[in-house]
Amino acid sequence: MLCFNLDIKKKYELWCLVGPQPARFSPIEFEHLTGLNCDYVENLENPRCEVTEETIAFWQLLGVGIDVGPTTEQIIAACKRCSEWSRDDRMRLGYLAIFTGFIEGRKLSTVSRASLARLVMDLEEFENYPWGRVAFKVLMDSLWNKDLTKSYTIDGFVQVIQV
Repeated sequence: MLCFNLDIKKKYELWCLVGPQPARFSPIEFEHLTGLNCDYVENLENPRCEVTEETIAFWQLLGVGIDVGPTTEQIIAACKRCSEWSRDDRMRLGYLAIFTGFIEGRKLSTVSRASLARLVMDLEEFENYPWGRVAFKVLMDSLWNKDLTKSYTIDGFVQVIQV
């Protein structure tokens, strides 16, 4: 898909040739392939999320400063010591693992965005957030203007472009 890109002006669409036919990859196709919610929301990458005592306590359990999001390495380390945590805290940890590992999908030591990671404190809000749109934007920002003749790294939910 990446080898036969068509030059287009739309930042959040990828067009390529599949045989003689052009094919589009946009949030619509991303949602169909992943099943993730791609609805539009204001302030997608900076949602309003208050820091409460519960948030501070959970971030301390993770071993993460309140102003930064966890890395995948920190999530893995927390998984090894979470057996005594409450059910809700283990759910939050699982959701954070999905967020850092697939939605953002960056290097294991890269800090995730705290504003999005904090959404995990309200499990219902976290479950209903348009993570598909976030994942699509991370992927497209990573793909945009790559020099395909050289070695490169792609962030985000890369498995979807392998379909």
